[in-house]
Amino acid sequence: MDRMLVVVFDSEKKAYEGKKALSQLENEGSIAVYAYAVIGKNADGTTTLKQGDDPGPLGTLVGTSVGSLIGLLGGPVGLAIGATAGLFAGGMADLNNARVGEDFIDDVRQELKPNKFAVVAEVQEDWTTPVDSRMEAIGGKVYRRSLSEVEQTLDDEHVAAMKADIAQLKAEQAKAHADRKAKLQEKINQLDSKVQALLESAKERRAAAERQAKAKVEILKAKAAALKAKAVGKSV
Repeated sequence: MDRMLVVVFDSEKKAYEGKKALSQLENEGSIAVYAYAVIGKNADGTTTLKQGDDPGPLGTLVGTSVGSLIGLLGGPVGLAIGATAGLFAGGMADLNNARVGEDFIDDVRQELKPNKFAVVAEVQEDWTTPVDSRMEAIGGKVYRRSLSEVEQTLDDEHVAAMKADIAQLKAEQAKAHADRKAKLQEKINQLDSKVQALLESAKERRAAAERQAKAKVEILKAKAAALKAKAVGKSV
């Protein structure tokens, strides 16, 4: 199962130990790490990226959910946009792109106080004990949430509601006097623009999700090939 992990620590040193523990768990085959970041919470409430994934195309793409989460926790705006630069701006869009609930964000914010640090990672794990046991042993508090699918139903409902309003306005416009027709047309145009923007946003989110899914497959293939090559090297 694909999940978002946030492990909060009292010191930067412990956070790096947490990142190292994730790598060890991956090498042991307990989890797969798609993307990660080590962050620190500043006194003014902003978040600083201490260490992150390789900035190459795959790392940037798969890190979009991680980047959006960091943005929601007070990080740089650039991280909140991630691989789909310019497409996901604004709090609700970032929340959709992070693919976790507001309650999860609130829980992490309450724990990630100034001068605390955290490891943020998008992982695949079949059970929680390996990560929890390792992180608790080094003083980390683990928060996790399964990543949601790209929402389609809510978008469809919003579009249907706005189209119904447009139809009603057009019906009124047909019976209105000339001076009123122009005002009704302005409202129709505004609603139509919102419909088109919502449809485009949903299309972009689906495309981003598809790119992330493909990138994850490639990362898992690359890691499997690396492990196989390592095993062959040892047997020679």
